[in-house]
Amino acid sequence: MLRLTDLKLPLDHSEAALTAAILQRLDIEAVALTGYSIAKRSYDARKRGAIALIYALDIDTTREAELLRRFADDPHVQPTPDTHYHFVTQAPPKLSQRPLVIGFGPCGLFAGLILAQMGFRPIILDRGKEVRERTKDTWDLWRKRNLHPESNVQFGEGGAGTFSDGKLHSQIRDPLHHGRKVLTEFVKAGAPEEILYVSKPHIGTFRLVTMVENMRATIESLGGEIRFSSRVDDLLLEPAANGQRQIRGVTLASGEQIRADHVVLALGHSARDTFEMLHARGVYLEAKPFSIGFRIEHPQSVIDSARFGPQAGHPVLGAADYKLVHHCKKDQNGRGRTVYSFCMCPGGTVVAAASEPGRVVTNGMSQYSRNERNANAAVVVGIDPSDFAPYDASGSPLAGIALQRALESHAYVLGGENYSAPGQLVGDFLAGRASREFGEVQPSYKPGVTLGKLDSTLPDYAIAAIREALPAFERQIRGYAMHDAILTGVETRTSSPVRITRDDSLQSLNTRGLYPAGEGAGYAGGILSAAVDGIRIAEAVALSIRGN
Repeated sequence: MLRLTDLKLPLDHSEAALTAAILQRLDIEAVALTGYSIAKRSYDARKRGAIALIYALDIDTTREAELLRRFADDPHVQPTPDTHYHFVTQAPPKLSQRPLVIGFGPCGLFAGLILAQMGFRPIILDRGKEVRERTKDTWDLWRKRNLHPESNVQFGEGGAGTFSDGKLHSQIRDPLHHGRKVLTEFVKAGAPEEILYVSKPHIGTFRLVTMVENMRATIESLGGEIRFSSRVDDLLLEPAANGQRQIRGVTLASGEQIRADHVVLALGHSARDTFEMLHARGVYLEAKPFSIGFRIEHPQSVIDSARFGPQAGHPVLGAADYKLVHHCKKDQNGRGRTVYSFCMCPGGTVVAAASEPGRVVTNGMSQYSRNERNANAAVVVGIDPSDFAPYDASGSPLAGIALQRALESHAYVLGGENYSAPGQLVGDFLAGRASREFGEVQPSYKPGVTLGKLDSTLPDYAIAAIREALPAFERQIRGYAMHDAILTGVETRTSSPVRITRDDSLQSLNTRGLYPAGEGAGYAGGILSAAVDGIRIAEAVALSIRGN
């Protein structure tokens, strides 16, 4: 097969037109084209009145060898790459000790799945509950203001990504096509097949729940074991060569010890107590940059019109998304902040994402249909460890957690101390005055939004940066800074505030057999990248067990 890329057609084209475009581009007769499949489909909306679809196609043709010679210098006509997943090894006939995976979010899920498919029968631990029980607990916060600290948006089967838009695009380098393995397994588990070829695939929360259950069943059918409500409270360590330590297992909150020489640490970015335990046990950690800000909501129709113009509402385009970045002017200290949109959820809702009592955190979520009235996204400011000192002057690698907790606790107070969130209309935020009543945009956040003034919810530099960025975003998307758009605070869990440092073997720098992985360890940022990191970690563990 050959891969034909960058083939552009109008938005409303027929299948016959696509076939004709292939024949014309390759300059072949119809009889020579024996079939084709879509490898990728995206759109170009830079000209709103003439939105084009862009295809990458895998072509079956009787003239393949000739065409590859004729187009040898054309980067858009090349052999179809091999995107099939190839296992690096298989488990030995007699497995003396099973690997342990801590965490059952996207990273832990795929680490466990790949290990199971290679025959290593992993044991997977998650501090939260199985996904349907977890869903009930999450709704208990949203509807009745009852937070379950071990079962919520952050903790439980499927990880934080379960209550999200289910976005499956990433900008990571992926030369081995591990992302294709992730998407293929998702389709096997019940995801729509279109995620294999659309440019910005998404699944939605309701479908994710069933998919996670199906993947759990696959792991169990291959000899894996998943244990819920099993929080890890300590590591079993012994001295090793060169001043390092070797992991020998873990201790659970129940007091039970589980022995293992290979432990995958697939924590989420909110496993703060586990980070504290790791730091106390001497595992190398370092503070890392992350971002803080608000959720912003607009009518989805405003975003659709601004992005797609007269073709807004077209079924192929669906609900419009956006990605915005603004580099602020330098402040009196010579520092310029970056403000950007993050985790944009078309036709979705803003959700309560707290995992600790007395704190408010926001996040975004969409269903597959993306048909809710509002669009929402995080508008966040990048910060780094130099910003953490006012919250923890000790220089601890956990200082970013102290910052997060301080902001989330203050948001809880401003919201009314009942898990409502503080909010403000964009027009009032820009004018520096408190909001008193909602306008055209009704907030979707449950349990509720308490209007007022957001100036104290973030550090002054973050407030100033967002105030500068919103008018700049208005110049890119008309209506973005509309008066009635709503800001809801606070968004603090954009990524992990720490990195659990690892070496080229993907093991902890000073703890042999411990494999930090995924978003919580600081090596991923979203479902797809976390899952891909889980695959890489599983391969490293498998090869280590086999002595390679």
